[in-house]
Amino acid sequence: MVEFYAPWCPACQNLQPEWEKFAEWGEDLEVNIAKVDVTEQPGLSGRFVITALPTIYHCKDGEFRRYQGARTKTDFINFISDQEWKSVEPVSSWFGPSSFLMSSMSALFQLSMWIRHCHGYLTENVGIPVWGSYAIFALATLFSGLILGLIMVFLADCLCPSKRHRQQQYPYSKKLAPESAQLLKKLDEEQEADEEDLSDDEIEDKEVSNRNSSMNATDSSLLPPTHCVSDLNSQRGQR
Repeated sequence: MVEFYAPWCPACQNLQPEWEKFAEWGEDLEVNIAKVDVTEQPGLSGRFVITALPTIYHCKDGEFRRYQGARTKTDFINFISDQEWKSVEPVSSWFGPSSFLMSSMSALFQLSMWIRHCHGYLTENVGIPVWGSYAIFALATLFSGLILGLIMVFLADCLCPSKRHRQQQYPYSKKLAPESAQLLKKLDEEQEADEEDLSDDEIEDKEVSNRNSSMNATDSSLLPPTHCVSDLNSQRGQR
């Protein structure tokens, strides 16, 4: 049986006499009875998620049950001797003190306590004003956030590289369906057959016609425009 308390808590102060009397029965009941000061052990209080004081837990065989009965010596003794703890649902393994989630919560509680101690040291011992201490913690938080952001971006780029590092893919690189492949093959064969059917004379006629069309285009480009010729004829008639 473990009691979580704080020295400044009035309810905890009222419970102390009953808890000490109950502790005297620990050897007879074959149970360990302890108490934890949350102001001195923030990490342990974080593992049990202590949100109200005092809080009492029963621990046995790796299972944790929160005691919510009356807080007298007799009630504590009956809870153990009559095995009333078996009727209490144990805490889920997700929220157990040894789980990863509660370990993270413990680290968070310890960090908050460390920040409080640093704030007290800066304001009381060093003589920095309160707003100066807040500014220091704000800059430290901003800097640590930037560092964590860079680390996350680096990890994300390593695990999931961007598109510019990937091999470029084109739609036509995908495999065609068998029907489409056969159709394309058939069209290619027909085109090749048509090209073979063309005679040499037809090919030569095409080349000649292409040559004549290009020469006509060249001659037309050398002739003066029509309106210039008409102006020249009119001037001759006047003379």
